[in-house]
Amino acid sequence: MPTPSDSTASAGRADAGAGPAVPSGTSGASRPATGARDFRPRRSSRPDSAAWFFLGPFLALFVFAFVLPIVYAVYQSLLKVERHGPLGLGEPTVGFGGLENYAIALQQADFIESFGRVLLFGVVQVPVMLVLALVLALLLDQLSHRWAGLLRASYFLPYGIPGVIATILWGFLYVPGISPITEALGASSPDFLGYDNVLWSVANIVVWEFAGYNMLIIVAQLKSIPQELYEAARIDGAGPWQTALRIKIPMVRPALVLTCVFSIIGTMQLFAEPLVIQVLSPAVSSSFTPNLSAYNDAFANANVYLAAAKAVLLALVACALSFGFLTLVTRKDRSRR
Repeated sequence: MPTPSDSTASAGRADAGAGPAVPSGTSGASRPATGARDFRPRRSSRPDSAAWFFLGPFLALFVFAFVLPIVYAVYQSLLKVERHGPLGLGEPTVGFGGLENYAIALQQADFIESFGRVLLFGVVQVPVMLVLALVLALLLDQLSHRWAGLLRASYFLPYGIPGVIATILWGFLYVPGISPITEALGASSPDFLGYDNVLWSVANIVVWEFAGYNMLIIVAQLKSIPQELYEAARIDGAGPWQTALRIKIPMVRPALVLTCVFSIIGTMQLFAEPLVIQVLSPAVSSSFTPNLSAYNDAFANANVYLAAAKAVLLALVACALSFGFLTLVTRKDRSRR
């Protein structure tokens, strides 16, 4: 039976082993133990130098190849050539012209018509190309891997051919007397290079070039769809058509939006195909597209300042169309939610 003295001694030993007493009002849990290390990461006010080391080359190349040309083009668009002396035959000088080049460009009816022409071109060609790319991607997704790889490479092959070479190849297929297409159609063959058809002949070349490229983007999106969705669709009794309409097409919508934006920008930059077709068709004028009009001013009329103003206007229209399309798509997504 323990005595009171034994209990007192045991309590003293317990108090001695418990360490120093914690003052009242202070939480023992809030005080770190003696000798313990704080492994919490410390936030630095300065950015990581390693990140800037890797981003530096890209930013330098981006500024040199993208930002500086835009700034220089805007600067050149504000200049003009001033001629002095009798009848303007004196030595020309370059001076500040303000927005004069922009006013001249907007007063040219051919330049304004070229915007309407490429807009009509884009309204027809972009949907046709994206629908074709989507159909090809869906068909490849249904094939076995043995044939899908071969067909994917075959569809993508036209994109690897430069636009000038592709236009020359198709030009031979458009010229009467040389083209096997016109010979096969005979008297019912349309004039592919005529005033009414040359725009759609160019559209056919662009679709042939870029449908395979857009198809690969959509195929990559299809490969990211979880297989569980397909399994659930098969369990519910969905066939290939229902799976494509209810699962695949809605899931590849981001890829379709991306390819559509790229196609809008590419449509506004249409240049190589009309430039080569111009040699074969009198229907393609020097201002057939905005890019071709700026090129003609710079290298045929030696007016680089007016060409710079047209290039800036073209860039503004392309930005407005692409950002307008993205804004419209974003609003539709928000309204659905």
